[in-house]
Amino acid sequence: MRGRMRPGLVAVLLVGACGTAAGPTPDALTGDAALLVAGASDLRPAFEEIGELFTAETGHEVIFDFGSSGQLAQRIIEGAPVDVYASANVSFIDEVLESGVGDPETKATYAFGRITLWSMAAAWRGWSDLADLVSDPDITFLAIANPEHAPYGVAAKEALLSVGLWEIIEPKLVFGENISDTQRLADTGDADAAIVALSLAIAAGERGDWLLIDEALHEPLEQALVVVTDDPGRVEVATAFAAFVNQPAGREVMVRFGFVLPGENSGTG
Repeated sequence: MRGRMRPGLVAVLLVGACGTAAGPTPDALTGDAALLVAGASDLRPAFEEIGELFTAETGHEVIFDFGSSGQLAQRIIEGAPVDVYASANVSFIDEVLESGVGDPETKATYAFGRITLWSMAAAWRGWSDLADLVSDPDITFLAIANPEHAPYGVAAKEALLSVGLWEIIEPKLVFGENISDTQRLADTGDADAAIVALSLAIAAGERGDWLLIDEALHEPLEQALVVVTDDPGRVEVATAFAAFVNQPAGREVMVRFGFVLPGENSGTG
C-alpha cells in the first residue's frame, strides 16, 4: 500500500450552479470556449464556488483541472491548453514563467495555505500534536501528498522534520498523488490519518476531525496564479478571472475555506 498513487487531474465544468464532468481538448480552446483554469487540488472547494460566482457575474463558463501543482506546471510547460494556472506554491509559477510560458505581469499571490492532521471522524483519536502519530499504536499508515511534486506534501515533510519525526514516521507513510488523493487515502481507510490542506478539512465538515498544524513548522505555502494563455481572444477573460480571485467575492470564499490572504496574519500560530 505504501507509495500508492493515482492520476490526479480532474476537470469540472461549471455552468451557473451546475457542474458536469468534462475533459478539455486543445481544439476546444477557441475564443468562445469555456475558460480553462489549472489549479492545485487544495483549491477545489473554494475555486468551484468562485467559478460559479464568476460565471454568474460575467456569463463566462469555467473548466477547472485540479491536480498536483508540480504535475500541472509540467503539463503547461509542455503545451497543455490552459488559460490560468493557480499553484499551491509560487515556485511552480516561477518555473512556468522561466520556461517562457505565461505573462509575468499577471503573476499574483492570492493566498497562503495551512496544513492539518486529519482523519475520518470515526477514526479520530484526539491527537493533540504530531508526536501523537508516533506514540499511538493504532497509526499504521499516515498519508501525505507526494513531496516530489505536491507543495502540501513538502510542507508535511518539513513539519515532520521540524519536530524530529520524519525518520520515525517515514516507514508508515503512504503518498497521495495530490492533496485531494491524500485525503481520499484516509477517507477510505487506506491510511489511518493524513496531513491535508485546511481547505479540504473544512470542506469535509463533520465527516472528519482535524488538528491545525503550527505554520512555524514549515515554509510558508505561498499560493500564486498567473495567466498563461497568449490567445488574444482569451487573455481578457483569463485576466478577469485571475483578478476576480483577489476581489472581495473571491477573497470571502478563500477565507471561508481557511486560506490566509496576502498581508493578513493567520492569528493561529
